[in-house]
Amino acid sequence: MAEILLENTLSGRKEPFVPLHDKEVRMYTCGPTVYDSAHIGNFRTFVFQDVLRRFLLLRGYKMLHVMNLTDVDDRIIQNAAAAGINIADYTATHIKTFLEDMDALNIERPEHLIRATEHIEDMVALIERLAAKTITYTSEGSIYYRIAKFPGYGKLSKIDLAGIQPGARVELDRYEKNDARDFALWKAPKPGEHFWQTRIGPGRPGWHIECSAMAMKYLGETIDIHTGGVDLAFPHHENEIAQSEAATGKPFARFWLHAEHLIVEGEKMSKSLGNFFTLRDLFAKGYKPSTIRFLLASVPYRRQFNFTFDSLQQAASSVERLRNFVYRLQNEKFPEGNTPAMAARIQQAEDDFHHGLEDDLNTAQALAAVFDLVRDINTAIDLKNFRAGDAPRALIAMTIFDAIFAVLLDDDAEKLRALGLAAPEAAQIADAEIESLVAERQAARKRRNFKAADGIRAQLDERGIILEDTKDGGVRWKRK
Repeated sequence: MAEILLENTLSGRKEPFVPLHDKEVRMYTCGPTVYDSAHIGNFRTFVFQDVLRRFLLLRGYKMLHVMNLTDVDDRIIQNAAAAGINIADYTATHIKTFLEDMDALNIERPEHLIRATEHIEDMVALIERLAAKTITYTSEGSIYYRIAKFPGYGKLSKIDLAGIQPGARVELDRYEKNDARDFALWKAPKPGEHFWQTRIGPGRPGWHIECSAMAMKYLGETIDIHTGGVDLAFPHHENEIAQSEAATGKPFARFWLHAEHLIVEGEKMSKSLGNFFTLRDLFAKGYKPSTIRFLLASVPYRRQFNFTFDSLQQAASSVERLRNFVYRLQNEKFPEGNTPAMAARIQQAEDDFHHGLEDDLNTAQALAAVFDLVRDINTAIDLKNFRAGDAPRALIAMTIFDAIFAVLLDDDAEKLRALGLAAPEAAQIADAEIESLVAERQAARKRRNFKAADGIRAQLDERGIILEDTKDGGVRWKRK
Protein backbone atom coordinates (compact mmCIF):
# COMPACT_ATOMS: atom_id res chain seq x y z
CA MET A 1 0.00 0.00 0.00
CA ALA A 2 0.99 3.60 -0.49
CA GLU A 3 2.38 5.76 2.30
CA ILE A 4 0.07 7.76 4.55
CA LEU A 5 0.25 11.52 4.07
CA LEU A 6 -0.89 13.78 6.93
CA GLU A 7 -1.07 17.56 6.77
CA ASN A 8 1.13 18.79 9.56
CA THR A 9 0.09 22.15 11.00
CA LEU A 10 3.66 22.64 12.18
CA SER A 11 5.16 22.50 8.67
CA GLY A 12 2.05 23.61 6.78
CA ARG A 13 2.31 20.73 4.30
CA LYS A 14 1.44 17.07 3.83
CA GLU A 15 4.17 14.76 5.06
CA PRO A 16 4.63 10.96 4.95
CA PHE A 17 3.79 9.51 8.33
CA VAL A 18 6.12 6.98 9.91
CA PRO A 19 6.08 6.53 13.70
CA LEU A 20 9.23 6.82 15.79
CA HIS A 21 8.78 3.45 17.46
CA ASP A 22 8.53 0.95 14.61
CA LYS A 23 4.85 -0.09 14.35
CA GLU A 24 3.60 1.74 17.46
CA VAL A 25 1.89 5.13 17.10
CA ARG A 26 2.02 7.37 20.16
CA MET A 27 -0.86 9.83 19.89
CA TYR A 28 -2.28 12.45 22.22
CA THR A 29 -5.74 13.90 21.63
CA CYS A 30 -7.20 16.83 23.52
CA GLY A 31 -10.42 15.69 25.17
CA PRO A 32 -13.20 17.84 26.63
CA THR A 33 -13.19 20.29 29.51
CA VAL A 34 -15.94 18.67 31.54
CA TYR A 35 -17.83 21.72 32.81
CA ASP A 36 -20.83 20.94 30.57
CA SER A 37 -21.99 18.48 27.91
CA ALA A 38 -19.87 18.39 24.76
CA HIS A 39 -21.56 19.84 21.65
CA ILE A 40 -21.58 18.62 18.06
CA GLY A 41 -18.62 20.84 17.20
CA ASN A 42 -16.57 19.03 19.83
CA PHE A 43 -17.73 15.69 18.48
CA ARG A 44 -16.73 16.65 14.94
CA THR A 45 -13.16 16.69 16.32
CA PHE A 46 -13.60 13.52 18.38
CA VAL A 47 -14.99 11.61 15.38
CA PHE A 48 -12.05 12.80 13.25
CA GLN A 49 -9.65 11.55 15.92
CA ASP A 50 -11.46 8.21 15.94
CA VAL A 51 -11.26 7.91 12.14
CA LEU A 52 -7.52 8.58 12.37
CA ARG A 53 -7.10 5.98 15.10
CA ARG A 54 -9.15 3.38 13.24
CA PHE A 55 -7.26 3.93 10.00
CA LEU A 56 -3.89 3.54 11.68
CA LEU A 57 -5.10 0.31 13.30
CA LEU A 58 -6.44 -0.89 9.93
CA ARG A 59 -2.98 -0.33 8.47
CA GLY A 60 -1.44 -2.59 11.07
CA TYR A 61 -0.11 -0.11 13.59
CA LYS A 62 -0.36 -0.63 17.33
CA MET A 63 -1.81 2.38 19.13
CA LEU A 64 -0.63 3.98 22.35
CA HIS A 65 -3.28 6.66 22.51
CA VAL A 66 -3.94 9.13 25.32
CA MET A 67 -6.96 11.41 25.69
CA ASN A 68 -7.18 13.86 28.58
CA LEU A 69 -10.22 14.98 30.51
CA THR A 70 -9.74 18.52 31.80
CA ASP A 71 -11.59 18.27 35.10
CA VAL A 72 -10.31 21.45 36.73
CA ASP A 73 -10.46 25.00 35.38
CA ASP A 74 -12.07 28.32 36.30
CA ARG A 75 -15.50 27.39 34.93
CA ILE A 76 -15.55 24.05 36.72
CA ILE A 77 -14.54 25.63 40.03
CA GLN A 78 -17.13 28.40 39.65
CA ASN A 79 -19.95 26.07 38.59
CA ALA A 80 -19.19 23.55 41.33
CA ALA A 81 -19.17 26.31 43.94
CA ALA A 82 -22.47 27.67 42.62
CA ALA A 83 -23.96 24.16 42.84
CA GLY A 84 -22.62 23.69 46.36
CA ILE A 85 -20.66 20.51 45.56
CA ASN A 86 -17.00 19.62 45.22
CA ILE A 87 -15.41 19.61 41.78
CA ALA A 88 -15.03 15.81 41.67
CA ASP A 89 -18.77 15.31 42.10
CA TYR A 90 -19.54 18.12 39.67
CA THR A 91 -17.34 16.77 36.88
CA ALA A 92 -18.37 13.14 37.43
CA THR A 93 -21.78 13.80 35.87
CA HIS A 94 -20.31 15.40 32.75
CA ILE A 95 -17.63 12.73 32.39
CA LYS A 96 -20.32 10.05 32.52
CA THR A 97 -22.32 11.87 29.83
CA PHE A 98 -19.24 12.28 27.63
CA LEU A 99 -18.32 8.59 27.83
CA GLU A 100 -21.90 7.57 27.04
CA ASP A 101 -21.90 9.91 24.05
CA MET A 102 -18.59 8.46 22.86
CA ASP A 103 -20.04 4.97 23.05
CA ALA A 104 -23.20 6.04 21.22
CA LEU A 105 -21.09 7.33 18.32
CA ASN A 106 -18.85 4.23 18.28
CA ILE A 107 -15.81 6.29 19.22
CA GLU A 108 -13.19 3.85 20.45
CA ARG A 109 -11.75 4.37 23.90
CA PRO A 110 -8.04 5.29 23.90
CA GLU A 111 -5.52 3.15 25.76
CA HIS A 112 -5.35 5.85 28.44
CA LEU A 113 -8.29 8.14 29.27
CA ILE A 114 -6.84 10.35 31.98
CA ARG A 115 -8.00 13.10 34.32
CA ALA A 116 -5.99 16.23 35.02
CA THR A 117 -6.75 16.13 38.76
CA GLU A 118 -5.02 12.75 39.04
CA HIS A 119 -1.74 14.16 37.69
CA ILE A 120 -1.08 17.23 39.84
CA GLU A 121 2.29 15.83 40.97
CA ASP A 122 3.40 15.39 37.34
CA MET A 123 2.50 19.00 36.61
CA VAL A 124 4.35 20.25 39.68
CA ALA A 125 7.45 18.29 38.63
CA LEU A 126 7.36 19.80 35.13
CA ILE A 127 7.00 23.31 36.54
CA GLU A 128 10.04 22.63 38.74
CA ARG A 129 12.04 21.59 35.66
CA LEU A 130 11.13 24.85 33.97
CA ALA A 131 11.93 26.87 37.08
CA ALA A 132 15.38 25.26 37.25
CA LYS A 133 16.03 26.67 33.78
CA THR A 134 14.90 30.17 34.89
CA ILE A 135 11.99 30.11 32.43
CA THR A 136 9.41 30.89 35.12
CA TYR A 137 8.73 33.69 37.55
CA THR A 138 6.32 34.16 40.46
CA SER A 139 3.80 36.96 40.83
CA GLU A 140 1.38 37.16 43.74
CA GLY A 141 1.69 33.44 44.40
CA SER A 142 1.13 32.36 40.79
CA ILE A 143 3.86 30.98 38.55
CA TYR A 144 4.22 32.17 34.96
CA TYR A 145 6.07 31.01 31.86
CA ARG A 146 8.36 33.68 30.41
CA ILE A 147 7.74 33.63 26.64
CA ALA A 148 10.84 35.72 25.94
CA LYS A 149 12.94 32.72 27.04
CA PHE A 150 11.62 30.53 24.20
CA PRO A 151 12.68 31.92 20.78
CA GLY A 152 10.62 29.38 18.84
CA TYR A 153 7.31 30.57 20.23
CA GLY A 154 4.71 30.90 17.46
CA LYS A 155 6.10 28.24 15.13
CA LEU A 156 2.93 26.14 15.22
CA SER A 157 0.24 28.80 14.82
CA LYS A 158 2.49 31.25 12.93
CA ILE A 159 1.17 33.90 15.31
CA ASP A 160 2.58 37.39 14.93
CA LEU A 161 3.63 38.47 18.40
CA ALA A 162 4.41 42.01 17.30
CA GLY A 163 0.95 43.17 18.30
CA ILE A 164 1.35 41.79 21.82
CA GLN A 165 3.57 44.33 23.50
CA PRO A 166 6.12 43.03 26.01
CA GLY A 167 6.23 44.86 29.34
CA ALA A 168 2.49 45.43 29.49
CA ARG A 169 1.00 44.55 32.89
CA VAL A 170 -2.35 42.95 32.13
CA GLU A 171 -4.82 40.65 33.79
CA LEU A 172 -5.37 37.17 32.38
CA ASP A 173 -7.35 34.46 34.17
CA ARG A 174 -7.70 37.04 36.95
CA TYR A 175 -3.98 36.82 37.79
CA GLU A 176 -1.27 39.51 37.47
CA LYS A 177 1.74 38.89 35.23
CA ASN A 178 4.67 40.90 33.90
CA ASP A 179 4.31 40.46 30.16
CA ALA A 180 1.21 40.25 27.99
CA ARG A 181 2.68 37.25 26.20
CA ASP A 182 3.30 35.16 29.30
CA PHE A 183 0.89 32.53 30.59
CA ALA A 184 0.11 30.89 33.91
CA LEU A 185 1.62 27.55 34.83
CA TRP A 186 0.30 27.54 38.40
CA LYS A 187 -2.49 29.71 39.78
CA ALA A 188 -2.64 30.93 43.36
CA PRO A 189 -6.01 30.21 45.00
CA LYS A 190 -8.64 32.87 45.44
CA PRO A 191 -10.69 32.93 48.64
CA GLY A 192 -13.09 30.00 48.77
CA GLU A 193 -11.65 28.26 45.70
CA HIS A 194 -10.47 24.68 45.57
CA PHE A 195 -6.69 24.29 45.60
CA TRP A 196 -3.90 21.74 46.06
CA GLN A 197 -1.18 22.15 48.68
CA THR A 198 2.11 21.35 46.92
CA ARG A 199 5.85 22.00 47.31
CA ILE A 200 5.57 24.92 44.83
CA GLY A 201 2.83 26.43 46.96
CA PRO A 202 -0.94 26.22 47.20
CA GLY A 203 -2.93 26.53 44.00
CA ARG A 204 -4.02 24.70 40.91
CA PRO A 205 -2.53 24.08 37.47
CA GLY A 206 -2.92 26.25 34.43
CA TRP A 207 -4.68 24.58 31.52
CA HIS A 208 -1.64 24.28 29.26
CA ILE A 209 0.70 22.57 31.73
CA GLU A 210 -1.81 19.75 32.17
CA CYS A 211 -1.46 18.41 28.63
CA SER A 212 2.32 18.74 28.48
CA ALA A 213 2.80 16.83 31.73
CA MET A 214 0.31 14.08 30.94
CA ALA A 215 1.36 13.58 27.31
CA MET A 216 5.03 13.18 28.24
CA LYS A 217 4.26 10.90 31.19
CA TYR A 218 2.46 8.33 29.06
CA LEU A 219 4.01 8.83 25.62
CA GLY A 220 7.56 10.05 26.18
CA GLU A 221 9.23 13.39 25.53
CA THR A 222 8.62 13.26 21.77
CA ILE A 223 5.25 11.94 20.56
CA ASP A 224 4.15 11.02 17.06
CA ILE A 225 0.80 12.80 16.69
CA HIS A 226 -1.02 15.50 18.65
CA THR A 227 -4.56 16.37 17.57
CA GLY A 228 -7.33 18.78 18.49
CA GLY A 229 -9.66 21.41 17.13
CA VAL A 230 -8.20 24.29 15.14
CA ASP A 231 -9.22 26.67 17.94
CA LEU A 232 -6.63 24.99 20.19
CA ALA A 233 -3.64 25.70 17.94
CA PHE A 234 -3.20 29.05 19.67
CA PRO A 235 -2.61 29.55 22.47
CA HIS A 236 -3.09 26.07 23.94
CA HIS A 237 -0.95 23.94 21.64
CA GLU A 238 1.57 26.73 21.14
CA ASN A 239 2.00 26.88 24.90
CA GLU A 240 2.31 23.09 25.15
CA ILE A 241 5.22 23.24 22.72
CA ALA A 242 6.89 26.06 24.65
CA GLN A 243 6.61 24.24 27.98
CA SER A 244 7.60 20.80 26.76
CA GLU A 245 10.49 21.74 24.50
CA ALA A 246 11.95 24.22 26.97
CA ALA A 247 11.97 21.46 29.60
CA THR A 248 13.38 18.66 27.44
CA GLY A 249 15.28 20.32 24.61
CA LYS A 250 13.55 17.88 22.23
CA PRO A 251 10.71 18.24 19.71
CA PHE A 252 7.41 17.72 21.55
CA ALA A 253 5.15 16.39 18.76
CA ARG A 254 6.20 15.44 15.25
CA PHE A 255 2.76 15.81 13.65
CA TRP A 256 0.07 18.30 14.65
CA LEU A 257 -3.38 17.66 13.16
CA HIS A 258 -6.22 20.15 13.65
CA ALA A 259 -9.90 19.75 12.75
CA GLU A 260 -11.60 22.82 11.29
CA HIS A 261 -14.62 24.55 12.82
CA LEU A 262 -18.18 23.31 12.62
CA ILE A 263 -20.85 25.90 11.81
CA VAL A 264 -24.63 25.39 11.79
CA GLU A 265 -26.71 26.34 8.76
CA GLY A 266 -23.96 28.75 7.72
CA GLU A 267 -23.67 30.48 11.10
CA LYS A 268 -21.40 30.14 14.10
CA MET A 269 -22.94 27.84 16.68
CA SER A 270 -24.24 29.84 19.61
CA LYS A 271 -26.81 29.37 22.35
CA SER A 272 -28.04 32.91 21.74
CA LEU A 273 -28.84 32.01 18.11
CA GLY A 274 -30.68 28.85 19.13
CA ASN A 275 -28.40 26.70 16.95
CA PHE A 276 -26.32 25.12 19.73
CA PHE A 277 -26.74 21.34 19.86
CA THR A 278 -25.45 18.54 22.02
CA LEU A 279 -25.79 14.95 20.88
CA ARG A 280 -28.69 14.53 23.30
CA ASP A 281 -30.48 17.43 21.61
CA LEU A 282 -30.27 15.66 18.26
CA PHE A 283 -31.23 12.28 19.71
CA ALA A 284 -34.34 13.90 21.18
CA LYS A 285 -35.24 15.19 17.71
CA GLY A 286 -35.26 11.60 16.44
CA TYR A 287 -31.82 11.46 14.80
CA LYS A 288 -29.84 8.27 15.28
CA PRO A 289 -26.25 7.96 16.51
CA SER A 290 -25.16 6.28 13.27
CA THR A 291 -26.63 9.15 11.23
CA ILE A 292 -24.74 11.74 13.25
CA ARG A 293 -21.47 9.80 13.14
CA PHE A 294 -21.74 9.31 9.38
CA LEU A 295 -22.38 13.00 8.82
CA LEU A 296 -19.55 14.17 11.09
CA ALA A 297 -17.12 11.77 9.41
CA SER A 298 -18.19 12.56 5.85
CA VAL A 299 -16.45 15.94 5.52
CA PRO A 300 -12.62 15.84 5.56
CA TYR A 301 -11.39 17.18 8.87
CA ARG A 302 -9.38 20.06 7.39
CA ARG A 303 -12.49 21.56 5.77
CA GLN A 304 -14.95 23.77 7.58
CA PHE A 305 -18.09 21.73 8.34
CA ASN A 306 -21.49 23.27 7.64
CA PHE A 307 -23.96 21.25 9.70
CA THR A 308 -27.53 21.34 8.35
CA PHE A 309 -30.64 19.32 9.08
CA ASP A 310 -30.98 18.58 5.37
CA SER A 311 -27.54 16.99 5.47
CA LEU A 312 -28.60 14.96 8.52
CA GLN A 313 -31.53 13.55 6.55
CA GLN A 314 -29.24 12.75 3.64
CA ALA A 315 -26.86 11.01 6.04
CA ALA A 316 -29.75 8.92 7.38
CA SER A 317 -30.61 7.85 3.83
CA SER A 318 -26.97 7.05 3.10
CA VAL A 319 -26.60 4.82 6.14
CA GLU A 320 -29.84 3.04 5.32
CA ARG A 321 -28.70 2.51 1.74
CA LEU A 322 -25.49 0.91 2.94
CA ARG A 323 -27.31 -1.32 5.42
CA ASN A 324 -29.83 -2.40 2.78
CA PHE A 325 -26.98 -3.19 0.41
CA VAL A 326 -25.34 -5.45 2.99
CA TYR A 327 -28.72 -7.06 3.71
CA ARG A 328 -29.12 -7.74 -0.01
CA LEU A 329 -25.68 -9.35 -0.25
CA GLN A 330 -26.42 -11.55 2.75
CA ASN A 331 -29.96 -12.61 1.87
CA GLU A 332 -30.60 -12.64 -1.88
CA LYS A 333 -30.04 -15.77 -3.93
CA PHE A 334 -27.54 -15.32 -6.76
CA PRO A 335 -26.52 -17.64 -9.60
CA GLU A 336 -23.64 -19.96 -8.73
CA GLY A 337 -20.06 -19.13 -9.64
CA ASN A 338 -18.07 -15.91 -9.62
CA THR A 339 -16.92 -13.29 -12.08
CA PRO A 340 -13.28 -12.12 -12.36
CA ALA A 341 -14.47 -8.70 -13.51
CA MET A 342 -16.47 -8.24 -10.30
CA ALA A 343 -13.52 -9.30 -8.15
CA ALA A 344 -11.40 -6.72 -9.96
CA ARG A 345 -14.09 -4.06 -9.46
CA ILE A 346 -14.25 -4.74 -5.73
CA GLN A 347 -10.46 -4.62 -5.44
CA GLN A 348 -10.40 -1.29 -7.26
CA ALA A 349 -12.97 0.09 -4.82
CA GLU A 350 -10.87 -1.05 -1.86
CA ASP A 351 -7.78 0.55 -3.39
CA ASP A 352 -9.65 3.82 -3.98
CA PHE A 353 -10.97 3.70 -0.41
CA HIS A 354 -7.44 3.37 0.98
CA HIS A 355 -6.05 6.02 -1.38
CA GLY A 356 -8.63 8.49 -0.10
CA LEU A 357 -7.72 7.89 3.53
CA GLU A 358 -4.00 7.87 2.75
CA ASP A 359 -4.41 11.41 1.42
CA ASP A 360 -4.74 13.15 4.80
CA LEU A 361 -7.90 11.22 5.73
CA ASN A 362 -9.95 12.34 2.74
CA THR A 363 -13.15 10.73 3.95
CA ALA A 364 -15.19 12.21 1.10
CA GLN A 365 -13.04 10.40 -1.45
CA ALA A 366 -13.17 7.18 0.58
CA LEU A 367 -16.97 7.36 0.78
CA ALA A 368 -17.24 8.01 -2.95
CA ALA A 369 -15.34 4.78 -3.59
CA VAL A 370 -17.81 2.85 -1.41
CA PHE A 371 -20.98 4.33 -2.88
CA ASP A 372 -19.72 3.86 -6.45
CA LEU A 373 -19.17 0.20 -5.63
CA VAL A 374 -22.65 -0.11 -4.09
CA ARG A 375 -24.17 1.39 -7.25
CA ASP A 376 -22.21 -0.88 -9.58
CA ILE A 377 -23.00 -4.05 -7.66
CA ASN A 378 -26.69 -3.20 -7.35
CA THR A 379 -26.77 -2.67 -11.11
CA ALA A 380 -24.99 -5.99 -11.70
CA ILE A 381 -27.47 -7.77 -9.43
CA ASP A 382 -30.43 -6.24 -11.28
CA LEU A 383 -28.93 -7.37 -14.61
CA LYS A 384 -28.26 -10.90 -13.26
CA ASN A 385 -24.51 -10.34 -13.68
CA PHE A 386 -23.64 -10.91 -10.01
CA ARG A 387 -22.76 -14.41 -8.77
CA ALA A 388 -22.98 -16.12 -5.40
CA GLY A 389 -19.19 -16.36 -5.24
CA ASP A 390 -18.90 -12.57 -5.58
CA ALA A 391 -20.93 -11.84 -2.44
CA PRO A 392 -18.33 -12.84 0.21
CA ARG A 393 -15.71 -10.63 -1.46
CA ALA A 394 -18.13 -7.69 -1.53
CA LEU A 395 -18.98 -8.23 2.14
CA ILE A 396 -15.27 -8.13 3.00
CA ALA A 397 -15.05 -4.74 1.29
CA MET A 398 -17.97 -3.48 3.38
CA THR A 399 -16.31 -4.80 6.53
CA ILE A 400 -13.18 -2.82 5.68
CA PHE A 401 -15.31 0.27 5.11
CA ASP A 402 -17.05 -0.14 8.44
CA ALA A 403 -13.77 -0.60 10.30
CA ILE A 404 -13.40 3.15 9.73
CA PHE A 405 -16.92 4.57 9.55
CA ALA A 406 -18.63 2.19 12.03
CA VAL A 407 -22.26 2.73 10.95
CA LEU A 408 -23.42 -0.61 9.55
CA LEU A 409 -24.48 -2.28 12.79
CA ASP A 410 -28.17 -1.46 13.29
CA ASP A 411 -28.05 -0.89 17.05
CA ASP A 412 -29.19 2.73 17.24
CA ALA A 413 -32.43 2.01 19.10
CA GLU A 414 -30.55 -0.13 21.61
CA LYS A 415 -28.03 2.65 22.24
CA LEU A 416 -30.74 5.25 22.74
CA ARG A 417 -32.63 3.01 25.13
CA ALA A 418 -29.41 2.55 27.13
CA LEU A 419 -29.22 6.34 27.44
CA GLY A 420 -32.87 6.55 28.46
CA LEU A 421 -33.46 8.74 25.42
CA ALA A 422 -35.28 6.43 23.03
CA ALA A 423 -38.05 8.35 21.31
CA PRO A 424 -41.11 6.53 19.96
CA GLU A 425 -40.05 4.33 17.06
CA ALA A 426 -42.04 6.39 14.58
CA ALA A 427 -40.06 9.49 15.53
CA GLN A 428 -36.73 7.81 15.02
CA ILE A 429 -36.95 7.65 11.24
CA ALA A 430 -36.89 10.79 9.14
CA ASP A 431 -39.17 11.36 6.14
CA ALA A 432 -36.24 11.30 3.71
CA GLU A 433 -35.16 7.92 5.07
CA ILE A 434 -38.69 6.53 4.65
CA GLU A 435 -38.89 7.77 1.07
CA SER A 436 -35.53 6.18 0.31
CA LEU A 437 -36.64 2.81 1.68
CA VAL A 438 -39.96 3.02 -0.17
CA ALA A 439 -38.10 3.68 -3.41
CA GLU A 440 -35.82 0.70 -2.80
CA ARG A 441 -38.85 -1.49 -2.13
CA GLN A 442 -40.47 -0.32 -5.36
CA ALA A 443 -37.28 -1.14 -7.25
CA ALA A 444 -37.20 -4.61 -5.67
CA ARG A 445 -40.83 -5.22 -6.66
CA LYS A 446 -40.10 -4.10 -10.22
CA ARG A 447 -37.35 -6.69 -10.57
CA ARG A 448 -39.73 -9.23 -8.91
CA ASN A 449 -37.52 -9.64 -5.87
CA PHE A 450 -40.45 -9.99 -3.53
CA LYS A 451 -38.36 -11.31 -0.66
CA ALA A 452 -36.35 -8.09 -0.54
CA ALA A 453 -39.51 -5.99 -0.92
CA ASP A 454 -41.19 -7.83 1.94
CA GLY A 455 -38.09 -7.40 4.05
CA ILE A 456 -38.17 -3.63 3.59
CA ARG A 457 -41.91 -3.54 4.40
CA ALA A 458 -41.27 -5.50 7.59
CA GLN A 459 -38.38 -3.22 8.51
CA LEU A 460 -40.57 -0.14 8.13
CA ASP A 461 -43.41 -1.77 10.04
CA GLU A 462 -41.08 -2.44 12.97
CA ARG A 463 -40.17 1.23 12.98
CA GLY A 464 -43.75 2.42 13.04
CA ILE A 465 -44.38 3.00 9.33
CA ILE A 466 -47.37 1.49 7.49
CA LEU A 467 -47.21 1.01 3.71
CA GLU A 468 -50.32 0.95 1.52
CA ASP A 469 -49.96 -0.27 -2.08
CA THR A 470 -52.20 1.56 -4.53
CA LYS A 471 -54.03 0.15 -7.57
CA ASP A 472 -51.82 2.10 -9.98
CA GLY A 473 -48.69 0.38 -8.66
CA GLY A 474 -47.68 3.20 -6.34
CA VAL A 475 -47.41 3.24 -2.57
CA ARG A 476 -48.51 5.47 0.28
CA TRP A 477 -47.07 5.48 3.76
CA LYS A 478 -48.12 6.78 7.16
CA ARG A 479 -46.85 6.66 10.70
CA LYS A 480 -48.61 4.44 13.21
